[in-house]
Amino acid sequence: MSPCLSRFLLLALTLACSSVLAVGCGAEEVEGEVPEGEPLELGEIEYDVQITRFLNPASPEDASYLEGAEPLLDGQQYLGVFLEIKNESDEPTVVPYPLKIVDTRGETFIQEEIDNPFTLQPGEAVEPDGQVPGAQTAAANGPIEGSLVLFRIDETATETRPLQLEVPGPEGVGTIELDI
Repeated sequence: MSPCLSRFLLLALTLACSSVLAVGCGAEEVEGEVPEGEPLELGEIEYDVQITRFLNPASPEDASYLEGAEPLLDGQQYLGVFLEIKNESDEPTVVPYPLKIVDTRGETFIQEEIDNPFTLQPGEAVEPDGQVPGAQTAAANGPIEGSLVLFRIDETATETRPLQLEVPGPEGVGTIELDI
């Protein structure tokens, strides 16, 4: 083999290895991607969005969902993602934090930390073969039958759809494309 060809092959191999390493450094691995309406499976944990909708602070119907929420700033709106989590493993797990929404520009919105009977609580236990919301909770017995994950998003984010819900899992991040 000629010295030029050897150097070329060595350079090509070095560049290929560098690319693989660069992709792995600091990047979150995507474990799964599904559209809303299909369950996202991260290991033995299943995340199922029941519905995604905007919540109106002036609506009596939405008042219970928004109890304890920080007021909106100008140019913001509340987006509620109603989620059911099933633990199909033999080990207990906890609700991950933070869940994020990412728009097509890469702008990220972190879930709001609120505490009311309808919200999904970070760190909440999900027992083996169990689910959240639990059967005897307000969230499970409400009209949507899912736990609320509340986001304050910029009104302009509705122009940069699809919005992706990012869910951290044990070996990477899964995404659900939201249907709004």
